[in-house]
Amino acid sequence: MNRTLEHILPRVQKPARYTGGEYNAVVKDRRQVDVRYALCFPDTYEIGMSNLGMRILYGVMNQMDGVWCERVFAPWGDMEEEMRREGILLYGLESGDSIADFDLIGFSLGYEMAYTNVLNMAGLPLRSEERYGLSPIVIAGGTCAFNPEPLAPFVDIFVLGEGEDVSVEIIQLYRKAREECWSKDEFLAAAA
Repeated sequence: MNRTLEHILPRVQKPARYTGGEYNAVVKDRRQVDVRYALCFPDTYEIGMSNLGMRILYGVMNQMDGVWCERVFAPWGDMEEEMRREGILLYGLESGDSIADFDLIGFSLGYEMAYTNVLNMAGLPLRSEERYGLSPIVIAGGTCAFNPEPLAPFVDIFVLGEGEDVSVEIIQLYRKAREECWSKDEFLAAAA
């Protein structure tokens, strides 16, 4: 955990929701990983951890060789304020790395009110066309992905239906795209 985070945690409610390290959390050796996936839930830790889909996707992706999926949750107002004041970007619970450092960033859209939190969490340019190259690719799925228009300028790929199989396919396609030096547009066209 970085020193700035250690400094601000005593000033927020429920600091344990920002530290990770829970039983069964998956921590991998970065040298053994070639794809990093930030699995983002646009609500607090307690709500996100009770989401069965989140747990299933976390397990499926972390069973893949060379893939490290980390959990990311929206901070509560007090923590968000402290993070902004200290210049801390949203981070994966397992490594503490900024989500901007991940290859793929996936958001679970369970309800319409989460749209604002998605944009607030990102810490990335808000338009897909302003993000160049293959990293990061922003993905969104879940029940509200059936209405993609509000987030269409931000999200690169929307996933409809169950995410277990398609997440694996997207990761495999991403690896191929990176290996063959595809452009972002070539990757998105192949993923469509």
